[in-house]
Amino acid sequence: MPEFALPRTAVVVRLQLTHGAPRTGEIFLFERVPQHSGPETPLEMLNRPEGFFPFRADGKSAVLLVTKAHTVLLSVPHAASISDPDRLSAARTIRLDVMLANGSTLAGVAAFEAPEYHARLLDYLNASHEPFFVISAHDAAHYVNRSHVLYARPLE
Repeated sequence: MPEFALPRTAVVVRLQLTHGAPRTGEIFLFERVPQHSGPETPLEMLNRPEGFFPFRADGKSAVLLVTKAHTVLLSVPHAASISDPDRLSAARTIRLDVMLANGSTLAGVAAFEAPEYHARLLDYLNASHEPFFVISAHDAAHYVNRSHVLYARPLE
């Protein structure tokens, strides 16, 4: 019986799980999604309801099915959290520092669309019930699992 598959694009990432050292490899994103033009973003993939995603570690041919529940952080070099330039220019930005449950910290900028009276870090973190949110740093976009955050603080 022939298999049908939607076209996907491999994206190089650095994956940090609850146990073990960070690993570099590839995730696979849909080339098209129904909610907008263009390819799926890592944030959209991580926030889909499925509990696992495919990951191929560097130099390995086998694909691992990684649980999102134990994914602490997924970093994509030089990726933007909002790809539409008009939306990015309208978004508010907040500099923040996040302490993760594994003891590491992450500093960067969060961009989000919100009215002026809801532009605090607390508003950004509580704006969505999706498991992952994004912090952009100079080197990468970091997709952070909310359930592995101990605390966040603004850097203003």
